[in-house]
Amino acid sequence: MSPAAKRHRVVVGLSGGVDSAVTAWLLKQQGHEVVGIFMKNWEDDDDSEYCSSNIDFVDAAAVADVIGIEIEHVNFAAEYKDRVFSEFLREYSSGRTPNPDILCNAEIKFKAFLDHAMRLGAEKIATGHYARVRLNTSSHRHELLKGLDPAKDQSYFLHRLNQAQLANTLFPVGELLKTEVRRIALEIGLPNAKKKDSTGICFIGERPFREFLNRFIAREPGPIKNDKGQTIAEHVGLSFYTLGQRQGLGIGGLKAKGAQRGGGDHAPWFVARKDLPSNTLWVVQGHDHPWLLSPSLTAQNASWVAGDAPCAGDMAAKTRYRQADASCTFTPGTAEAFSLSFTQAQWAVTPGQSAVLYKDDVCLGGGIIHAA
Repeated sequence: MSPAAKRHRVVVGLSGGVDSAVTAWLLKQQGHEVVGIFMKNWEDDDDSEYCSSNIDFVDAAAVADVIGIEIEHVNFAAEYKDRVFSEFLREYSSGRTPNPDILCNAEIKFKAFLDHAMRLGAEKIATGHYARVRLNTSSHRHELLKGLDPAKDQSYFLHRLNQAQLANTLFPVGELLKTEVRRIALEIGLPNAKKKDSTGICFIGERPFREFLNRFIAREPGPIKNDKGQTIAEHVGLSFYTLGQRQGLGIGGLKAKGAQRGGGDHAPWFVARKDLPSNTLWVVQGHDHPWLLSPSLTAQNASWVAGDAPCAGDMAAKTRYRQADASCTFTPGTAEAFSLSFTQAQWAVTPGQSAVLYKDDVCLGGGIIHAA
């Protein structure tokens, strides 16, 4: 950091993982006053083999010790259950497939955590997300940019952040490749340098998803039908399936006579539609079956980084994480709604997931997919 650069009191969310650990180290190297906070967001069966927050806190504390910063353990479990988990269950019960990590970022990591950090006298917060923030000198607004590592970019999960949140946030590893982050961690001797990246939703962890969901949502079995209207099996409850799902249907070896469009009798089965009124799960054979392809979508509950919806026009969108940007035409609607028309039909566009819009590397915001 140059002598003229401003030093801040920065509170870093230390998760126990390598990305947030390197984030804290980089900020301290830049001359900032750094404090770590470990967020505990889930308490139920916290000591099970699937939920490892106790182990993660030990790792985070070890990192803080090596870097030479203080760390505080903060419990946001009540806020998480009220703001994130309850919405997660409502969406699944309604037959949609939500993305709780997006809601967690908007409601916990960049709201409850940000508020707590400011009460501690923080001027900025920082996390280990692969994204970037830039102040547009023309509009005087903060922009959310993709992380420089295309394989790790997490702007999709951060698209609901607003101007106030971005103005107070730093994403140091967003400027780096993941390989560089690992290299730094090894060079400075961080104890979690080789720790495996966490996957899955924080309150589910690595456990079987259906097993977890079954504890909260009752099973309501019904027919599984193919695109000819033939009943070919029974499902356990529509909430337990998502569009595009291939595994766990229980019909993998079944032959459907005359199935042509999906590639023949032995082509794999995919969930294509969920009909709540009749409690019917519709499945089709073949990855490129027409029922799985959507030329357009409508979205609701939109949130825009700049504060206002962009103007109608051509841009790019993702309808799920790790998807390549898809060219589309954006049409704003009313009451936080919009529609997208794609140049090429998109696969398994899923109600409840997020459609996130981009102009080059700039993430504009997005909304919750309502229908395709």
